[in-house]
Amino acid sequence: MKILKRIFLSLISLILVLIIALYMFDYDYLIKAVRTIYFTGHTTAYLEDYKKFDNTTIEAGTAQPWPQAKNYNNYRLSDELMQIHKEFGSIAYLVIKNDSIVFEDYYDGFGQNSKSNSFSMAKSYVSALLGKAIKDGYIKSLDQPVGDFISEYSQGTAAQMTVGDLASMASGLNWDESYYSPFSVTTRAYFDDHLEPVMLGLGMKEKPGTGYQYLSGNTQLLAMVLERATGKKLADYLSESLWKPLGANQDALWQLDSEEGGLVKAYCCIASNARDFARLGKLYKDYGEWNGKQILDSAFVAQSITPRFEGEPYGYGFWLKDFKDKKVFMMRGHLGQYVMVIPEDDLIVVRLGHSRGKTNTTGYPDEMDAYLEEAYKMN
Repeated sequence: MKILKRIFLSLISLILVLIIALYMFDYDYLIKAVRTIYFTGHTTAYLEDYKKFDNTTIEAGTAQPWPQAKNYNNYRLSDELMQIHKEFGSIAYLVIKNDSIVFEDYYDGFGQNSKSNSFSMAKSYVSALLGKAIKDGYIKSLDQPVGDFISEYSQGTAAQMTVGDLASMASGLNWDESYYSPFSVTTRAYFDDHLEPVMLGLGMKEKPGTGYQYLSGNTQLLAMVLERATGKKLADYLSESLWKPLGANQDALWQLDSEEGGLVKAYCCIASNARDFARLGKLYKDYGEWNGKQILDSAFVAQSITPRFEGEPYGYGFWLKDFKDKKVFMMRGHLGQYVMVIPEDDLIVVRLGHSRGKTNTTGYPDEMDAYLEEAYKMN
């Protein structure tokens, strides 16, 4: 009994020493990581982890339900696609043609109104809000320096960084885009209770505007620019600029660093449903127009879904690829969250899920094309 007591006390002492060390060396955010992720049996962020964090609300207004096609859900998915859904844990598969829902199915206890984490699909919303802020006159253009809004980036190489560089992943920021290292700044950004000082202390690694490098910090810094430019909380600006005008069916949630910090994790973490996520895809498919109203400038939208740098798969907040000689733009999240749009065929395909396959030489998972292939089989 004494031996067990000694072992127990030793373990408690070791844990206390570890906690003290984490605080001393500024890694205390790892305590939150262990509590919210690892103690729940996960090794990375997961679909419903928003329930473990503080959130702010993106308010919806009057809902504008999606019309249903005449042949709505009159289709049986192929065995091949059903196997893919099973293998990678799909929770939603939605196909919209000519602005009407042709097919939708939900899995693993999720449904039409179930919320799940968008992960990096949120980046597309932040880029859209940049376009709205330019249209509203809060920001002059894509070429306006970040330093006009954030003085910490107004000197040296950083002074050359523009808001457009942030949206197109060409900032040159010193940022480690590692999702599985506990010590990367990406991990810190996900769990730190005070994200703003982290963002203000990044520094520069390369000259801005010279090439593409996907960094979540770009979108987070852009969000801070937008809040300072508009004088509004980003969730409120998203609500009034897009969520309400696009007729979202439900309020959404956006994760905060903490109630005290009050900064949304803008590079990720909007919790909503497949139908409402699809709305931004439709807005961009129609070059910023919604029900006869021009919400975003059409030229901005066109630029957003065109590669800024030749040969790169990214525009301004949107991923780009080809599918059978057709141009695809998409919102894309960490675990295989997709809103894929093929404008020439008036097609939107949404897939949400727990995981995805490994990326191939094109930079995309093999199963991504299967989601599109199936949609083309539906009449």
